[in-house]
Amino acid sequence: MKTLTPKQGQIKQDWILIDAEGQTLGRLSTKIATLLRGKHKPYFAPHLDTGDFVVVVNADKVKLTGNKELQKTYRRYSGYPGGLKEIPFSRMILDKPESILTNAVKGMLPKTSLGRRLLHKMKVYCGPDHPHSAQKPSPMSMS
Repeated sequence: MKTLTPKQGQIKQDWILIDAEGQTLGRLSTKIATLLRGKHKPYFAPHLDTGDFVVVVNADKVKLTGNKELQKTYRRYSGYPGGLKEIPFSRMILDKPESILTNAVKGMLPKTSLGRRLLHKMKVYCGPDHPHSAQKPSPMSMS
């Protein structure tokens, strides 16, 4: 038996449109990470970019379960003493709602140069409009 590795011409990358309104953050993020990696395709290879482009709209309407809206915090550290910043979810959803989804998906991708390239294939927007209509993204239901 031989293992088949897809060639560059055999890899077909589609554009997928996902509406995040009313979706749970973790479940939505795992689905997006799967689409970006290409694990839903029969010719998936872990060392190649076989995934699709993903356009996410209404990122500001994503929801969390339980008490996570009150308890969840986002941390970043500048490297200096006293440089730890903690931002609660309630403020992050008002200031930068795109980064909530981006951070969740980033944690589910490989921590390599391939993972960084895959993250650039995800486009996140707050409202229902996006500038990628020329690529004709196909809408995907998340149920």
